[in-house]
Amino acid sequence: MALRREPTARQMRLASELRRLREAAGLTARQAAALLGVSAPQITHIESALAGVSEKRLRRLASHYACTDEQHIDALVALATDRTRGWWEEYRGLLPTSFLDLSELEFHASYRWDVDFLHVPGLLQTEEYARALFSRRVPELPPEELDLRVRHRMQRRVVIERTEPVPYTVLVHEAALRIRVGGREASRAQLVRILEVSEATHVTVRVVPFDLDGFADITAAMVYAGGSVPKLDTVVRDGPHGALLIDSEAQLAVFRTLFRRVEGASLDPVRSRDLIRRVAQEL
Repeated sequence: MALRREPTARQMRLASELRRLREAAGLTARQAAALLGVSAPQITHIESALAGVSEKRLRRLASHYACTDEQHIDALVALATDRTRGWWEEYRGLLPTSFLDLSELEFHASYRWDVDFLHVPGLLQTEEYARALFSRRVPELPPEELDLRVRHRMQRRVVIERTEPVPYTVLVHEAALRIRVGGREASRAQLVRILEVSEATHVTVRVVPFDLDGFADITAAMVYAGGSVPKLDTVVRDGPHGALLIDSEAQLAVFRTLFRRVEGASLDPVRSRDLIRRVAQEL
């Protein structure tokens, strides 16, 4: 079977989980291969996401690794056997891979948390707001790629607009509401959009106000995507060269704590909507 040339983040996550299980069992790749009756390079290819793994082989590996967490194993099987080709595939080869990986991640998420301090989170953005943000990129984007990025961002909203939407919680700082992206009218339209979306039962928008004493969690900006089991949760953060996907249990625990801190410092949904309306009226 030909090896994959460009594994997706979802395929890479399965590979890393299998490697973690093997290492936790204290086995080398060669020893795991011997137990499975395959060559050591085959294990290496599976653990680098260059090759897939069947459900039968995955369950045998889990057994050899003494993994007894059936929910985790079932979730890994779902990763291994998923053949979804989502709407984002039309952008493959046109946009950076990280755009597609984020779309796939949020499409499969069991819930979604966003924390942002300087900008309105992507799933809530209007087309004009998104275009203004992408237009400020350095170096400047060619018109064709700018249009692609805006269109892709608008299509991402499907996860909170589909028949079975993902439960979505947004914690946004008042600063992000007041920074004028695209001008006064665009900023007002953006605030109206947030108010409209916040009325949905599966969406919770909470604002961290300026007049809060002792708030110092500015580094907690994140996208937190819940997996089918907690061990498959993922945090996405902006890095100097694109999105960073974080999935170690220790780091996930840190980001869950940071989220709860910011949530505890934010206004409740009703007071948050009142603040958003007030900011919109002041524009």
